[in-house]
Amino acid sequence: MKNFYWTILLVLVSNCDQKSSVEETKKNIATAINAWHLAASEANFNSYFGLMTNDAVFIGTDATENWNRKDFETFAKPYFDRGKAWHFVSLEKNIYLSKDQQTAWFDELLETSFQICRGSGVMIKENQQWKMQHYVLSMTIPNEISDTIVQQKSKLESTIIQKLKKESLN
Repeated sequence: MKNFYWTILLVLVSNCDQKSSVEETKKNIATAINAWHLAASEANFNSYFGLMTNDAVFIGTDATENWNRKDFETFAKPYFDRGKAWHFVSLEKNIYLSKDQQTAWFDELLETSFQICRGSGVMIKENQQWKMQHYVLSMTIPNEISDTIVQQKSKLESTIIQKLKKESLN
């Protein structure tokens, strides 16, 4: 009977350790994401891109904004050089982990110059540091005004739709 109690105690302690480990990992990931946003706010090009993997992808709010890291650096460099990139403040963040705790995916609501935006992404642990591998920035559109927004963007995006349809046939 004594062994039974020791086994139960060991399982409980192990579960507590795993939960605290997961929470600590999520805290580290949130810190890395916030540091990434802060580096943009401070126009710190090296810190910002240093928190991304070499094969990172950044997808912006415009349908044409789908960049690999090198192309995103080229796009972003003038903003950083003038000392003002972009300023995102995380309002809410949800983080999820793979079983081995080496990959995380997340979503967040952000306060931005576009008002509320949604960011979502994938981070991987690379050399003991959490780095952004894939990030998607989306503008939120309240349902009450979505019809108006769709009408406003239809003319601009119909050209893109036709181009993409044509490319998919080839």
